Formats: sequence, structure tokens, C-alpha cells
Amino acid sequence: MLRFYTAGESHGQALLAFISGLPAQLPIDVKYINHELRRRQLGYGRGGRQKIEKDTAEIFAGVRHGKTIGAPIALRIENRDWANWEKILPVEAAEDDPSARKLVAPRPGHADLAGSQKFNYHDARYILERASARETAARVAAGAFAKLLLREFGTEIASHTIQVGHVRLEKPATWKKIQAVSAELDSPLRCIDAAVQEKMKAEVDAVLKAGDTVGGIFEIVAHKVPVGLGSHAQWDDKLDGRLAQALMSVQAVKAVEIGGGVAGAGSFGSEVQDEIFYEKSVRRFRRSTNRAGGLEGGITNGEDVVLRGYLKPISTLRQSLHTADMVTKEPVKAAYERSDWCVVPAGAVAGEAMVALVLADAFLQKFGGDSLAEMRRNFDNYARQIDEF
Repeated sequence: MLRFYTAGESHGQALLAFISGLPAQLPIDVKYINHELRRRQLGYGRGGRQKIEKDTAEIFAGVRHGKTIGAPIALRIENRDWANWEKILPVEAAEDDPSARKLVAPRPGHADLAGSQKFNYHDARYILERASARETAARVAAGAFAKLLLREFGTEIASHTIQVGHVRLEKPATWKKIQAVSAELDSPLRCIDAAVQEKMKAEVDAVLKAGDTVGGIFEIVAHKVPVGLGSHAQWDDKLDGRLAQALMSVQAVKAVEIGGGVAGAGSFGSEVQDEIFYEKSVRRFRRSTNRAGGLEGGITNGEDVVLRGYLKPISTLRQSLHTADMVTKEPVKAAYERSDWCVVPAGAVAGEAMVALVLADAFLQKFGGDSLAEMRRNFDNYARQIDEF
């Protein structure tokens, strides 16, 4: 079983990630991990924090001579902004810094109020520090390890933006185009259509001018996923359910779609189901379409796994909304914290990481193995079984 968890606050000393369950002798490319972290930081509509941070992963355990050793992996991502927050968020007991304003005006849509009530704070600082999407940097680093494992078996993951605000990409995207734009660091919003992307940029410019924020939709594609990951047997074995939960856990994601799920709900069965044929040249059962998004009955069917994350506009607005003071209970304007105004491409990278972690765990459950060589033998034997079916 692949397990991971993260620790750290948005303005604390660092973010940490811990990963266990990867097989021994998996080659680890630190430059690739840092490339993934860079992808998360980029995108049109990002705020000033990204100019401060230069996210890189320091691996402290579990990797030696460039390969995993079968032990838990620990890594650290420094928060450079900590130098500006050390007096406000000290680790040791200390007198309150009079210059540090308490956050008592919770932001609508944020975890501020619900978290403060749950943990009995009249200062949302302690809640927002962990609820912040800054935490996804640690997830992206962990997800890079999962992607490196999946690559060993031919599975690749990429994403692109299909909607920002009211502007939507209306044409389908091929895997090659998605893969290309996903890897392009200079692409402002990672949309495959340059003309649509310019309209998306205009939408982002408009909300910045208005002191507002904008959400959107990103699509994640896992390419060359083998048949048979996940199971129909129990509710929590269903891979579509696990993937949906993983994507939904990304900050600001409020809905998840698999394949053509949304359109399918308003269609007839004859318009939705993917008809099956046998392709003799490659000895494979195939689908004529992929409206199921590569998953049937909670099991991968050999087609690309396709998921969409629906990202709400982030909760911190320069033009603050109405709220109530947690101490005085009086009506006030919501607090403003330095923030982005569009995070759709960054959300997609975090989503890729979560999809990779779930798929890597499914690979490990299916093919097992304490070393990469043992896992590959199991995978190859299974591939022969599928070929002979």
C-alpha cells in the first residue's frame, strides 16, 4: 500500500511530505520533482507569493544513490516567506507580537470560521495556515514520486485547462496536445487553443481589475492505464470513487467529473455507453468512444482515465465580502490576505499529483513487489494474461 501525508503551515518554516510503500530500486529524478513543483507555481493570475518562493524538494530519507531503498521517504520544501513570519508564528511560547493582527473577520467560502469554531480559536490565523493551498506543494512533490513509478509501466499523466470563468474550450483535446501544453512552462493557462487562451486571460484581467477572483475547470488524463486496476467488489475498492475523493480533497475543488458524466446524466443510454469491439492487430478489446472516462464498475478498462476538477473562485477577494467579526459579532468586511486571483493551472497540477498517488497505490495493490524488478515481473505476467484473454 502506498501511503503519504503532509505537514506544515503556509507561513511556517517548511512543508513536509512523507511517503511509504514504494518498491526498492525505483530511480528518482530530483530535477523532475522540482520541475513539477515549478509547474505548480506558474500560471496566469498568480499572486506575489510565487515571486518569493523557489520551491525545491530536499530528500532526507528513503533515497540513496538516486534510488528508493524500500524505506519511508521524507522530504522538505522550504518556505522562504518564514523570515517575515517568524515573530508572528513562533514555535516556542512567546508574548503576542503587537504588530500581528488577529484574523477575526472570517472570509466567506474559506475554512476560517468553521475551523475556528471547531478548534475553539477566536483567531483564524491557525486555521488558514494549514487550510491554505500552499499545502499542495507537498502533495505535488509526493505525487512526482508516484508519477515516476507509473512511468516505469508506461502510464503518463497530464492536464489542461478547459474553462476559466465564463470562457470555455468547446473542442476535444487529443492526448498529444494535452501532453504538450501540460509540459509547456511558458503557457499562461495551459489551454490547447491559443485563441481561447487569450479570452481566458482577458477574463483573469477583468477580475483582477474588479478586485474579484475566478474559477474554472481543469481536465486530467492518465494515458496507457492497464485494464484491471480497482475492483467492483466493495464500495471502497472502486477506483472511480477513490479518484473522485482524491480530486475533491484539493483546495477549492467543489465538483469532480469522470469522463462525460455531467452530459451523460441528461442523455439516453444509447447515447452514453461506449460500444466494444476487438482490435485484432493489437489483440485488444477497445471502446469506440470513451464517455466512461476509462472506468467501468470501478475498474479501469484500458482506455485513458479522464477526470475533471471544477474549481471555485478562491475565497480571498480584494473587494471584500460581508462577514461577521468572531469576537464582537458585529458586521464587518472580510479579512484580506495576500493571494492569487486565478489558480486553475496550479489546481490541475495538484490534481495530477492526487491522481498519480491513487493510481500508483492501485498499481501496488495489483502488482505488488518489494523491489521494482519483482513488481515488473508481476506486471509482465499479468500483461500476458490480458494478451491471451
